[in-house]
Amino acid sequence: MNILYVYAHPEPTSLNGSLKNFAVNHLEQAGHQVQVSDLYAMQWKATLDGSDNLDWQPGTPFNASLDSKHAYAAGRQATDIAAEQQKLRWADTVIFQFPLWWFSMPAILKGWFERVYAYGFGYGVGEHSSSHWGDRYGEGNLAGKRAMLVVTTGGWASHYEERGVNGPIADLLFPIHHGMLFYPGFEVLPPFVLYRSSRVDEAAFAAACNELGQRLDTLHSTTPIPYRRQNAGDYDIPALTLRPGIAEGQSGFAAHLK
Repeated sequence: MNILYVYAHPEPTSLNGSLKNFAVNHLEQAGHQVQVSDLYAMQWKATLDGSDNLDWQPGTPFNASLDSKHAYAAGRQATDIAAEQQKLRWADTVIFQFPLWWFSMPAILKGWFERVYAYGFGYGVGEHSSSHWGDRYGEGNLAGKRAMLVVTTGGWASHYEERGVNGPIADLLFPIHHGMLFYPGFEVLPPFVLYRSSRVDEAAFAAACNELGQRLDTLHSTTPIPYRRQNAGDYDIPALTLRPGIAEGQSGFAAHLK
């Protein structure tokens, strides 16, 4: 299997760095081909701006969608963007690893999505009609590939339960799982989450590696999160609201799960 490992933590000797090293070595030992995008080591440019379109002229208005669209269509994207897109085309599975900072991913990883998911690549794909509203939410250029998050957080597991003060971890990760991975077509696997990251001692790290190793060994067979496909009949188009009789009595994120 071809696996792209997108990693976002600034300290190589951190817990995250050790987990990443374990995961990459484990995957390679299992015979997978692995490419790593270590965003901090790469000094990844996080800001989406006019310079991402090689034909953009300073002093002219910048339009995030249109400049992205023109650059992608013309093959005039910044070289770092094009390189990451090529890695995504190559990969069968993509693993994104990051610490949960302020209830989301580090800014550098958010910037990776904003720049790499160009118009025509990550969004703006497919026809828009009375029966089909773009190739997204289960369709798109990344359909047929799998994705999984590896996340560390300082809080206890109980802080992220249904009645936990931070809110359920599934809800916190929904914008990433559903909006950033399922949207362009990934099959999204349940995340690997390591809690109380500042309290991980040698024994806890060994246990975490054992659990993560099991998850990595079953990337091909793990059942994805069962999100509803946008164009499969559950949603009215173009309103994109659930049809009457679908998930009756439910609302919020849970309604979009089969």
